[in-house]
Amino acid sequence: MKLKGYIGTYTKGDSEGIYTFTLETENGKLSTATLAARLENPTYVTVSKDNRNLFAVAKEEDSGGAAAYSIQENGELSLLNSIVTEGASPCHIDVDRAKRNIVTANYHRGTVESYLIENEEGAITDRSSIIQHEGMGPNKERQEKPHVHYSGFTPDERYVAVVDLGTDKIVTYQLTDRKLTEIQSLSVKPGSGPRHLVFHPNGKYAYVMTELSNEVIALAYNNEDGSFKELQYLSAIPQDFTENSQGSAIRISADGRFVYAGNRGHNSIALFAVDQETGKLEFVEHTSTEGSWPRDFEIDPTGKFVVASNHESHNLVLFSRNEETGRLSLVQSDVTVPYPVCVTFLHV
Repeated sequence: MKLKGYIGTYTKGDSEGIYTFTLETENGKLSTATLAARLENPTYVTVSKDNRNLFAVAKEEDSGGAAAYSIQENGELSLLNSIVTEGASPCHIDVDRAKRNIVTANYHRGTVESYLIENEEGAITDRSSIIQHEGMGPNKERQEKPHVHYSGFTPDERYVAVVDLGTDKIVTYQLTDRKLTEIQSLSVKPGSGPRHLVFHPNGKYAYVMTELSNEVIALAYNNEDGSFKELQYLSAIPQDFTENSQGSAIRISADGRFVYAGNRGHNSIALFAVDQETGKLEFVEHTSTEGSWPRDFEIDPTGKFVVASNHESHNLVLFSRNEETGRLSLVQSDVTVPYPVCVTFLHV
């Protein structure tokens, strides 16, 4: 099987935008990455459930917003349109299964925003709602104001979960009549700097990666009222590691048995086993990402491989994944992509 993937990047140095690659699952090999679309700082991208569209955060000079692409049969991207407003570009983007709404998280503005898709081709028609967060955290350098780092639909898509690194909060919104409305808020450990969130497939638990404290937070999730409750904090780096390390991405296997967390600085992916009864985690091992500053990684649709992106060493790394133990084994680390950030695949 040949699986098509996409890489979002920072467009500095040799980087020109969104790149694409192919994973051959039969022989476990990544292809050379090629440019799929020119776009300034498309650091995060997401693919619609029907595989017809890719949506990216977008920057155009001093404005930021979201861009929509149609995905061609050969995997190439064709720009449909973009909607931007004055100010910094977002850092995260998600689309619902029906391809009617997009939500973005804006780190620099401290906002969560929603966009409408009312075009059959997948073009974005309007920015429908914007919520400005308020507050700060105890880290004077990194939490001087809100820094929204993640916004994504809950498993049943009744709500939107938002993670704010600057205020140490996880906020739940309802998106109705084109408007975002806050319905729940959870304050996590002060100074932890929550960054990204992933839901357990059963919808009862969620896991948050913190950037500043480099921890994983296990949460109970109530899908009736959209509330979260803390269960556990676990460090994602060794206790004796004293150099700078910042948490990055967090993923969960499709069977809900294993959680993976990225560490920039320690340059590793931490593996945790999930207790299916309690939702709590148990640390298993660290795996080197064979490069510097792993910003993201993704489990491929077959569940047999993981692809990681090392931002500072400009390389993609392929691991095989043992589906019974969750452990990763290095396969390939020589695919070059300039300043890679986000990794995503077409759905299977």
